[in-house]
Amino acid sequence: NGVIGNIYSTGLAMQVLLAAGEFYAPWQWDCAQALAAIVSHNLQLPMAIAQALPAMVGRSYLDAGSLKCSNEVVTATIPQLDMSPSQDTTAQEASGSIEVHYTITNDLRGQPFRATITVSVPAGSVLLAVLQAAEEAKPDVFSFKTKETFWGPMVVSIHGLEGSEEDRTYWQFFSGADSLQEGVGTYKPWDGEHIQAVFSLY
Repeated sequence: NGVIGNIYSTGLAMQVLLAAGEFYAPWQWDCAQALAAIVSHNLQLPMAIAQALPAMVGRSYLDAGSLKCSNEVVTATIPQLDMSPSQDTTAQEASGSIEVHYTITNDLRGQPFRATITVSVPAGSVLLAVLQAAEEAKPDVFSFKTKETFWGPMVVSIHGLEGSEEDRTYWQFFSGADSLQEGVGTYKPWDGEHIQAVFSLY
């Protein structure tokens, strides 16, 4: 669907493909599809935007060294994309509040556990608000910790169980059976969605 790796890596991957195209092109790839994927996710994080913008005008970071500053307007031919919010998104954000089902699961380390809660948050809230509502309702079960990164807040611990680079463990988030492509600080759940946080290996 146009996503290369995940939505955060797509902009940088597009830059690589654009730059590599000068040397070899083993197969065709659909630039318009990748652009549409980036636009549909409405990126908010400065780091993600900084990686996506050059690719959206057909450039890469490698072009920065050869650019000459002038008053000339640089134009690029890029596909026309509908950047207006979908009717579904607009209607949902005007509806007041939504209910989200949230499950935490650990089968990897220590005593296995699984817990589910349904919380209500304002429509248009990011996933982090769901975690906060769950922690507020049942702090002994749904407590969590985050750390700030260039990509926004990253969940490092849930229910006292912390991910580890040494063990290659982390908390992975899913919508149903699909892994989320955005972080807890930007992903916006929809009404009735089932979000799962699973302690996983990478």
